[in-house]
Amino acid sequence: MATEERTTGLTYADLEGFPDDNLRREIIDGELFVTPAPGDRHQDVVLELAVLLHGYAKEHGGKAQPAPRDVFFSDTTVVQPDVLFMGPEHLDRAEERFVRGAPDLVIEVSSPSTRRTDQVRKRDVYGRHGVPEYWFVDLDADRIEVYRLEGSRYGHPELFGRGESFGSPVVPGLSIPVDEVLGPDR
Repeated sequence: MATEERTTGLTYADLEGFPDDNLRREIIDGELFVTPAPGDRHQDVVLELAVLLHGYAKEHGGKAQPAPRDVFFSDTTVVQPDVLFMGPEHLDRAEERFVRGAPDLVIEVSSPSTRRTDQVRKRDVYGRHGVPEYWFVDLDADRIEVYRLEGSRYGHPELFGRGESFGSPVVPGLSIPVDEVLGPDR
């Protein structure tokens, strides 16, 4: 399903060669992206989503993991979504060092330093590589944007704000309460 990538040359081997200095490094089409540690609210939202999906996986099968967890799409495209979920039929994609190929769901939570990358570059990568569903948690707008794959691209997002809940065909039967995910109104 993946299309040919443009590359500037960096590979997973280069990524592995960087020091373990707690910086988040990803490569997209061979280009290096380094981001600082996220803020408190970001991490609270990541934890909430990971706990919800982990609980679902324990009951229904599958696996949920928060970052840092590499998703290896190709030698020149390796990313770390804030949260990922694989249904039980795709657990074979989880290898010791990384997830090889498309998880069933990836989630990115907005941060000032990653917003554009999450909304443009990474969303494009997830679509190109066949990730069925992508959620973008927009902390500035207090909403969750749900993108579903239509062919090799995502259609227009469904938007869910405070006071709403939503479900997903990727995690059937799970209701996601937006207020619970976003935490107290700020």
